[in-house]
Amino acid sequence: MQRKLDVLRLTGLLAITGVCLSGACFCGSHSARAETPLMQDQTQSDATQQAAALQGADAAFHAGYAAMQAGDMEAARSNFVEAVHLAPRLPEAHLALGAILVQLARPAEAIPELQIALQLKPGDAMTYANLSLAQEALAQSYVSAGKLPEAELQFRAALTATGAAPQPDLERQAEILDKLGSLLAQESRWHEAEAAFRDSLQYSPSGPVSIAAHMHLGVTLGEEKQYGPALAELDKAVELAPTNAMTQFELGRVLAASGQDTEAVPHLEEALKLSPDLRGAALALAMAHQRLGKQEESIPLFRKAVEQEPKNATAFTNLALALTETGKARESIPFYEQALAITPNDPVVHEDLGVAYLQQSDFDNAIAQFEKARTLDSANPQLHYDLGLAYKLKDRVNDAIVELSRAASLDPTLSDPPYTLGILYMQVGRLEEAATQLHVALGLRPENGDCWAILGSVLKQLNRPDDAVAALRKAVELLPNQPGPHITLAGVLSEQGKHDEATAERKIAAQLSRSAVNHQRAMLNTNAGNQLLLRGQVADAVERYMEAIAADPGYTEAHQQLAVAYTRQGRMAEAEAERVKAETKEK
Repeated sequence: MQRKLDVLRLTGLLAITGVCLSGACFCGSHSARAETPLMQDQTQSDATQQAAALQGADAAFHAGYAAMQAGDMEAARSNFVEAVHLAPRLPEAHLALGAILVQLARPAEAIPELQIALQLKPGDAMTYANLSLAQEALAQSYVSAGKLPEAELQFRAALTATGAAPQPDLERQAEILDKLGSLLAQESRWHEAEAAFRDSLQYSPSGPVSIAAHMHLGVTLGEEKQYGPALAELDKAVELAPTNAMTQFELGRVLAASGQDTEAVPHLEEALKLSPDLRGAALALAMAHQRLGKQEESIPLFRKAVEQEPKNATAFTNLALALTETGKARESIPFYEQALAITPNDPVVHEDLGVAYLQQSDFDNAIAQFEKARTLDSANPQLHYDLGLAYKLKDRVNDAIVELSRAASLDPTLSDPPYTLGILYMQVGRLEEAATQLHVALGLRPENGDCWAILGSVLKQLNRPDDAVAALRKAVELLPNQPGPHITLAGVLSEQGKHDEATAERKIAAQLSRSAVNHQRAMLNTNAGNQLLLRGQVADAVERYMEAIAADPGYTEAHQQLAVAYTRQGRMAEAEAERVKAETKEK
């Protein structure tokens, strides 16, 4: 909160000090002996000089005051310097000069003048107020220069000066404590910052400063992972200032940090509504959407974030990640490259860029990025897995085995490395090793139906029919709509002479295959109908949707789109019937 400087309204210096002209201020102690004529002449000369100096000081002060009133602060400073020079024992002159220096943003020069004024006139409230302002201004200049220890000393001195005044300004003390707390937080001295903010609220529990203090205390508690108390303080700040973008932003940010992204989103959206260019708000909201799985919603916000913060590698990386996860890997690559231009040795960005290349089947570039990431973070099992997968896709079998085995040894709780190793060993005919790795993978993730199906196939080739049947029945249980496990199971049962069971499995497989083909046909016809509808060819679109429904009567989207097409034709009753069918199929 910016505090307006006090304007000094001082009367003429002669009126204030005239009593001293013949008194003890300028005369020495009187002797009992008679003064000589020479001594009498010297005394009269000194008094005359003092009077002349005071008259000059008075004139300089009046000129300075007039210049101040006219807004010419530099001329006022020059005049007050002259007043101090002519009357160095007058506290008002030092006070006037100090106050002007504060207004001229020269607090380091102002402080000594104000301290002299207090020495000459202890306890003066106006001097304490101006000294506090000067020390605070000097502290702020130190903060801007990155000299935080020096800034802290000046904030504490300003707090002392304010408290030493005859009637301390509690709101002012609260303001200084809030700024001191912010400085301590900047140095991650969270416990001390928390104490400063709490003291600020003690001095001003409901004044204007309390809004900032509640907000800053909430942020500090959030950094200390005390999310409950943090959110209580931030809720109070929002309650006191609901249209303040920063309070909304900080509440949303701490909610997100505490894992409450759904609750954070409305506050972050409100912050952006109140202040569209608020730095950090677009990025925080984008990341909340991303964590909630709303990648499409996050992309425009990430784009805004990278425009606002062109040196923020996190913004570029997460934008690229959102694009990759929405199937736009090619579009993501320039953003990954911009992130690497900012942080060239970040293994995570290299890994993510490798995944983007992998999505495009650009195996050479994917391998190059994964290998770079591996040199930067050789203990990361996911990197070894990704590199092993890329080697596998590039048919570099031995290299793939090395990397996948390394991933499994670095983190034995991961199911993907042994699963992929099992597939790789099966493909190169190392069946016993394949079975061993697949069993390891299933021990870590027993609900992996595909792994059971592959294990059944491997056991069949190893002439272990009973084990193969058990594995394949588990695959059928977990993958009831896939024909593959039924087909393999039928083959094993046939080899065991269980022909009736084998025939039953083949029939199920044939039915599932037809269903899969029909579903695929329904999807293709619905997509074709959508294109026709976009071009305004409504009758043709209706025909396509009806073909889709004929292929797969349970395909919800075909019913929904047919309802849209009927509506375009004005066939409202038929449209409503299709909507009802769609709702029924969804249930």
